[in-house]
Amino acid sequence: MFPFSIEWSNPAINMLAAVLGVLLALTVTADVLLTKSDVRGALGWIGAVWLSPVIGSLLYYMFGINRVTRRALKMRELRDKKASAPGDAEPDAAANIRILCDVSKRVAQEPLTAGNDIEPLEGGDAAYPAMLTAITEARHCIAMCSYIFRNDEAGNLFADALIAAAQRGVKVRLLLDGVGAGYFHPEILERMRRGGVVAARFLHTWLPWRMPFLNMRNHRKLLIADGRIGFLGGINVGRENSMRLSGAKAIKDVHFRVTGPVVRVVMDAFARDWAFTTDEELGDDCWWPALEPVGAVFARGHRSGPDADLYKIEFILGAALTVARERVRIVTPYFLPDQRLQFAIAQAGLRGVKVEIVLPRQSDQTIMDWAMRGHLRFFRHIRADVFTTPSPFDHSKLCSVDGEWSLIGSTNWDARSFRLNFEFDLELTGREITGKIDALIDARIARGRKIDPNILAGEAVWRRLRNAAARLLMPYL
Repeated sequence: MFPFSIEWSNPAINMLAAVLGVLLALTVTADVLLTKSDVRGALGWIGAVWLSPVIGSLLYYMFGINRVTRRALKMRELRDKKASAPGDAEPDAAANIRILCDVSKRVAQEPLTAGNDIEPLEGGDAAYPAMLTAITEARHCIAMCSYIFRNDEAGNLFADALIAAAQRGVKVRLLLDGVGAGYFHPEILERMRRGGVVAARFLHTWLPWRMPFLNMRNHRKLLIADGRIGFLGGINVGRENSMRLSGAKAIKDVHFRVTGPVVRVVMDAFARDWAFTTDEELGDDCWWPALEPVGAVFARGHRSGPDADLYKIEFILGAALTVARERVRIVTPYFLPDQRLQFAIAQAGLRGVKVEIVLPRQSDQTIMDWAMRGHLRFFRHIRADVFTTPSPFDHSKLCSVDGEWSLIGSTNWDARSFRLNFEFDLELTGREITGKIDALIDARIARGRKIDPNILAGEAVWRRLRNAAARLLMPYL
């Protein structure tokens, strides 16, 4: 039937295949040993490639190589010093908070800036009008990044405002996540492009060999107008974030209006993502104006993600738990900390630190709820007070330590945010601003109900099995 045939039983061919298999396995093993910091992950890849050199090598090429890190490091070499925030302030704070600030400085390699003002905006009904006003009043440039940008009433408000800005001569740069904003061609994105908005999609690809990027999402929500006014937090663009548009079922969340020198760091986070995606360097002066002090808040920006900033936010949160003396408060929609952070929480509780964790009673992801219940079952030996808030779903991300230090932004307490997503958070120091954060947390605890992890451990066997199985998906949820 065929003009030729291959005799697979030929010893020479078998020997050649074996040699090639060993070379493949050795090559992958060498790359794993040189690039992988997680021992368990490294062992898994090495085991896979030696058990099946061809299939294991192919899987490693597709899923194991962090090309984002490699490209990000290359892009970092091209960045200039224009984005640097001025000075390095010393807060008037307790000794342990000053230690925490010093650790954070070493991890983030960003200065703590004085003279900032931070205004909490609860829900889209407060955040959207403030953001739209900033867009409408912008005279020179607008930078916006969002994980979700829906084609609905809320999305159209922003689309119309951005198009109007572009048509009056404002430089507009819009970066949407390649998956969160819709994997196929979002109609609203195309409409904005036709209206003059320069827009791009982060890590969006149709190429099969680049599909591993689909798991690495830009979860940042940033808006910077004229390089002077910034917005950040957990609120995406969509009607579900507005009580006016969605009624009582609207998602609860918090955004923050930021002014002062730290806005330069917020702009830098966007500029890096934009350059990474489009190769365009935002170097014009309109993006980087001189910023004068406008308030009393000490602030530091934190980029985190599966690039050169991997593990940074975990290090800082671990340090916060370690130096806390009185109280640590955590509000997050998803709570799946790894063993290191879980151990730090346990240590804080054993030292007598009051640890309060506030979670939604029901999130927007059923499997995540099962996984969290499976995870909290192991907290019965940890001295922490866990509260759950009733519907509507609370998507807020807040953290405070000892009434003097707080963290706000887009990061959830789960492996996806810590290891896979690109996130941005602000570290804040000062009793006044931390008091505002604590007031937001107090309001959620007042609505919540304290739960006993022992009850979760005593659930029906089938529920515990279901929750434990969901918990195994921690790195991917």
